[in-house]
Amino acid sequence: MIDNVSHITMFFLSGLNETENHRFTLFFLTLLCYCVILIANTSVIVTIIMDKNLHEPMYILICTFCINGLYGTAGFYPKFLWDLLSPVHVISYSGCLVQVQVIASFVFSDLSILSVMAYDRYVAICRPLEYHSVMSKQRLIMLGCFSWMTPFCITGINVFLISRLKLCSQYIAKIYCMNWMIVKLACFPAETAVNSIVVHITIIIYLFHGLFIVLSYMYVIKTCANSIENRAKFMQTCVPHLTSLLIFLVNILSDVMFMRFGSKDFPQAFKNFVAIEYLVIPPLLNPLIYGFKLSKIRNRILVVLTKNK
Repeated sequence: MIDNVSHITMFFLSGLNETENHRFTLFFLTLLCYCVILIANTSVIVTIIMDKNLHEPMYILICTFCINGLYGTAGFYPKFLWDLLSPVHVISYSGCLVQVQVIASFVFSDLSILSVMAYDRYVAICRPLEYHSVMSKQRLIMLGCFSWMTPFCITGINVFLISRLKLCSQYIAKIYCMNWMIVKLACFPAETAVNSIVVHITIIIYLFHGLFIVLSYMYVIKTCANSIENRAKFMQTCVPHLTSLLIFLVNILSDVMFMRFGSKDFPQAFKNFVAIEYLVIPPLLNPLIYGFKLSKIRNRILVVLTKNK
């Protein structure tokens, strides 16, 4: 029996089983949300790429942030929209691993990019005379690669370890694939020990990311307290980053807390919302925050819209 189930080629996603009566409404709302995410993030990306005045470290990091948002949502929305119109919610084994890779690396990359943004603002405000030498083109490329490649490799290790497990079930009680849900399907819990070790190491790595962000902004706030000019710079450039960080943390922590302490008695619709909120709220709000709050991006977008009229 174990030999048969260890060669699973398909997973059944049971998270949408109770939404049959509302699937068309959910489809159009989800499609609208995804279209807004695509338009908002693409607008910020194109604006920064096309305007040479925005080819500065802070704006390039915002551009990578929005690109990462498009990358992460591409791993969820197309499949989710298809499932909303499909009577059977299935995903191939390889497709499930790819979805885990994309969504997990998207989340880790978001935190990595936020940590690089915090470092950029620290240098700009606390060490302004050294800014251009510290945040050089080469350093920016290196930090950009770190923000994307490190999370991708860490997630890849987790996915590789998952692929080695013998599974005894094809049913995932979610609307998309998550690494811990697949690990729970393992036939032999003892085989998941290495997975658990790697997961805990990953958590520690990204807790240090969070600690680095907190310390960076503590130094920034301390510096800004003694200067009106720095306070203005903080309100203009740091508040959007802190807002993005707050949105990210609230969404991730609510999902983690729900997984750890959430009751099975909650309605399935609520469980689904908690599971996907970090794939909806940050990619939707972040480009809007940067587009409206940062005057250079906002003014450039307004110029383009005015010309088109």
